[in-house]
Amino acid sequence: MTIREIDSQEQPTPDGHLQFVEVGDYTFETGGYLPNVKLAFETWGTLNADASNAVLLLHALTGDTHVARGESAEPGWWDQLVGPGGIVDTDHYFVVAPNMIGSCYGSTGPASIAPDGRPWGSRFPFTTIRDSVNLELRLAEKLGITRFHAVLGGSMGGARALEWAVTAPEKVNHCVVVAACAKSTAEQIAFAQAQTAAIRLDPQYRSGDYYDAASSPSAGLGIARRIAHVTYRSEMELEARFSRQNQHEENPFDGETLAHTRGRYAVESYLDHQANKLVDRFDANSYVVLTEALMSHDVGRSRGGVEAALTSADNVHFMVAAVNSDRLYWPAQSDEIVNHVSHGDGVFIIDSPIGHDGFLTDIHQLGPVLNEQVFSASKAPQGN
Repeated sequence: MTIREIDSQEQPTPDGHLQFVEVGDYTFETGGYLPNVKLAFETWGTLNADASNAVLLLHALTGDTHVARGESAEPGWWDQLVGPGGIVDTDHYFVVAPNMIGSCYGSTGPASIAPDGRPWGSRFPFTTIRDSVNLELRLAEKLGITRFHAVLGGSMGGARALEWAVTAPEKVNHCVVVAACAKSTAEQIAFAQAQTAAIRLDPQYRSGDYYDAASSPSAGLGIARRIAHVTYRSEMELEARFSRQNQHEENPFDGETLAHTRGRYAVESYLDHQANKLVDRFDANSYVVLTEALMSHDVGRSRGGVEAALTSADNVHFMVAAVNSDRLYWPAQSDEIVNHVSHGDGVFIIDSPIGHDGFLTDIHQLGPVLNEQVFSASKAPQGN
């Protein structure tokens, strides 16, 4: 059922509850094809009469649609920003959060069933950030939104927000990019390649066709998460939290040979915990699809380079933020974005010792500047 098919007498979907819409067939940038694409999304608030109060929020790599609690019992990943009376005030704005194509939180992905009755698996198309935007444009059309007051995202969501501003600048008033870049660097690609290799080299991966098997590539996915999580946190935070401490009573020096299983350092236990959490909630193929989408991210591809691409979005107002301890997306990469846009007021710094994940844990620091530049009464849409 699409939003347009909902009977006007039905009760509206409660804030923060999952919805689905079919957006048709789609040919991907590199030639892959899906005969029908379904996108999952959540909404908060009410779209006003002239559809001028819409805000698009875009999740990170393993994130989902649940940005804010709304009327659900589950906390959202940006509850600090979104909600009644919040910076993104859902009493005033209509917030939309879609699940990216290829993910495993409701949108069509590798685990989805193909027309032949089998999961797409290894046949799922290679996906880019630009593909995600092209499909989200169809979602906006289904919802009756012709222009977003603001498009916001952090990390991979920031890459998607930036791509939105360049792909469809006529549909974006404000673009908020947090802890992201205009194009992935060699180092970022290297970190990502190690993660996808860990999954692909797991014997249980079976080239991506493991859904009918007794076991899945959980070991490879867990290793991928360990690699990723080291880049999400700073050396300073890891040292302050764990240093060289043992994990409780475990002893890292109690193994006489390589055949013995020694005890763990506390930081090893921490990485094991992060790996186990992700394995319990995420699909390995989706991890590969989205990671490779980030590896391919380059807003200047086929547009004459980054400078030409960003300059072309000359009617979009940009707000760019970085985490000062981020070692995955360096603050200098945020400078590159601001240096090439027509409307931007420098890079706003989130002061956090923990690293890249500060875009989640310390996002409240951007509250005042978001209120001033994007969501103040003087900038807010006046329709109702």
